Amino acid sequence: MNKKPDDWMDLYKKEPEEKVVIPEGPLLFYNELVIDHFTNPRNVGEMDDADGYALIGDPSCGDQMKLWIKVREGRIAAIKFKSFGCPGAIATSSMCTVMAVGKTIAEAKQLTDDDIITALGGIPEHKAHCSLMGSHALLEAIRDYEQKRDKTAVK
Repeated sequence: MNKKPDDWMDLYKKEPEEKVVIPEGPLLFYNELVIDHFTNPRNVGEMDDADGYALIGDPSCGDQMKLWIKVREGRIAAIKFKSFGCPGAIATSSMCTVMAVGKTIAEAKQLTDDDIITALGGIPEHKAHCSLMGSHALLEAIRDYEQKRDKTAVK
């Protein structure tokens, strides 16, 4: 047998790789602002003396958000959240809190998920549903605040 010392390398030669085909349509891509809000979310935490509170989402699928608001003179004076989910869910929740603080209750009620996505410079199309958590939790926390306020006003 006439084998060369490097014949063993033939065993590890790879077959020619198939050409990678990139599918048409949007790809999963987060811009720098979304990544920043995901890795450094603003207003994270809990609030013991909140005027309004919301718990939304479904932890069995991985997305859940808790949101607390403090209202002073008709404005959202402070806001905190805890969000469990994908980068899009966390980033949009963070941006929602940034956009809501300082707004009147009426202004905050007008904040939409499209406003949040626009403020973030966009998110992947198939992740747009993630942005709903922030605006929905904000509306629920406002609803909770208004119900508590109305009950107090009746007494």
